[in-house]
Amino acid sequence: MINNGYYTHEFHGDYELVGVGALDLEEGGSIPDCRLAVATFGELSEAKDNAILITSWYSGTHQIWRDAYVGAGHALDPERYFIVAVDQIGSGLSTSPHNADGANAPLTMSKFPRVRIGDDVVAQERLLREHFGIEQLQLVVGGSMGAQQTYEWAVRFPDKVLRAAPIAGTAKNTPHDFLIAEYCRESIMSDPGWNGGEYQSNEDAEAGLKRQAHVWALTGFSSEFWKQEVWRALEFDSKEAFVEGFLEPYFTAMDPNDLLTQAWKWQRGDVSRHTDGDLAAALGRITAKTFVMPIDEDVLFPPRDCEPEQRLIKNSELRVVEDIAGHLGLFSLTPTFMTQIDRHLGELLATSN
Repeated sequence: MINNGYYTHEFHGDYELVGVGALDLEEGGSIPDCRLAVATFGELSEAKDNAILITSWYSGTHQIWRDAYVGAGHALDPERYFIVAVDQIGSGLSTSPHNADGANAPLTMSKFPRVRIGDDVVAQERLLREHFGIEQLQLVVGGSMGAQQTYEWAVRFPDKVLRAAPIAGTAKNTPHDFLIAEYCRESIMSDPGWNGGEYQSNEDAEAGLKRQAHVWALTGFSSEFWKQEVWRALEFDSKEAFVEGFLEPYFTAMDPNDLLTQAWKWQRGDVSRHTDGDLAAALGRITAKTFVMPIDEDVLFPPRDCEPEQRLIKNSELRVVEDIAGHLGLFSLTPTFMTQIDRHLGELLATSN
């Protein structure tokens, strides 16, 4: 039960589906023909030394990065860098439940293999090395689940990452954040019309995905966002109209099994599994110059959760982004958000390593 026009080039713009072969998974099993959706910006230098990797967040694709973060005048400038934006497994564009066996034979999440953040990063590394010939990255950057992938890259492949910028995310998921992701899952699976991984009707699917949107209304935006009626600047005349006109259309276009796959993965983001649960040892592996960039009003990944991790990373700085929108400030909804992001990323890219 999906909007067939959503997971298309017409909606998301130019991207390429690149096969990386069979991908053996941490949880066991394999994706026989793993394909990653990849959008690139700029030109790869002859020395292949100007590459930046962008990783995607829950429900998101390369589209928001293309529209808000990448371009002339931004720190992520395609005139200077070759920028590779890769959509995570389960995003709906890369290999996902609804497209794994072809559009005519979608899988439920119960039949799709369990995928972890580490599986995404292994696939991305293979893509960069085998498809582009890239062995080292000037920067890895991502927000939310993209931050989880950024940390995984810096811990798993320290020699390949010169700089890292995890935005609004943690290296190890917190119990509170696990529960938020669980409520996202329950908003789908608790619906009376949900049966064995499928909705019984389009109406049931829309109702379940609307509940998902309402979870994000509570957790994605800060209390100040609602109190100060920031939604008025986005041309809505009531908070109800904002939820109905902004959040609900965003989520109801998506495949529920794709979202469930991502949420399960999100809950288990934890680089300390590389070091028998020792987070300090895992983050101690990072050699990249790192700017940890929480958003001050973020309910999901507040600075108080990000700062203790940053202190465990050598050659790192805490760069707090001030944004009243909270976590979904990642959509660049306020005029000062990108100014701060560009300043921090520009200063990071200007550092030597």
